[in-house]
Amino acid sequence: MTDQIPRPDSSPEDSPSDIEFRPSAEFSVPGEGPRDVAIVFMGDSMVAGVGDPKGQGWVTRVVGRTSHPEVEFTAYNLGIRGQTSGDVLAQWHRECPPRWKSRSERRLVISFGANDIAAGVTLARHRLNLANVLDEAASNGVSAFVVSSPPTSDDAFNEKLAVLVEAQADVCARRSVPFVDCFRPLLGHDQWRSELAASRDGHHPGQAGYGLIAWLVLHNGWNEWLQI
Repeated sequence: MTDQIPRPDSSPEDSPSDIEFRPSAEFSVPGEGPRDVAIVFMGDSMVAGVGDPKGQGWVTRVVGRTSHPEVEFTAYNLGIRGQTSGDVLAQWHRECPPRWKSRSERRLVISFGANDIAAGVTLARHRLNLANVLDEAASNGVSAFVVSSPPTSDDAFNEKLAVLVEAQADVCARRSVPFVDCFRPLLGHDQWRSELAASRDGHHPGQAGYGLIAWLVLHNGWNEWLQI
């Protein structure tokens, strides 16, 4: 990751005035028949669980604690190392439908951000990419859930990430999309800092760190979103 701070430029495509915020379509659980829920997780290396010696990451931990006697869950982890918001926007259309096929409920969990900063993606473009994913999902009857990037061990990088996470929260709030802030709760967390100090790159935590992210997700609207 680099320390180059992304700044909105004068390009029309990145102009904040061109970002149209539209509320998400209301999602409802089918009233009849068994609930058959397919959850697709998309995003970067944190979604993929890079650095976890047990290979679980936060996604597998969350899925392992998600159950209901009257609901069948099928989860797909499509996290890819290096993914940006633009990558997810471009790929979810073709990656998700095959996994949602024949399922009565379609759910999408996305988590990205740090790679946008590293790649020099402007904040305006990041907001627009996130907004487009959420709006397109809503228009197709897909319920979305957003998880922010956690802090790194680089203070300068974290300053930029704080601004990006705040923008994500705003985009989600405008659409009533559940948003989990993993940045602020972990920024000064002793165990999280220890995990990053022991990591190879100061970015990907180990087993305990991913457990902290999973806890935040599970305790910030997860079951309410799934209506279980």
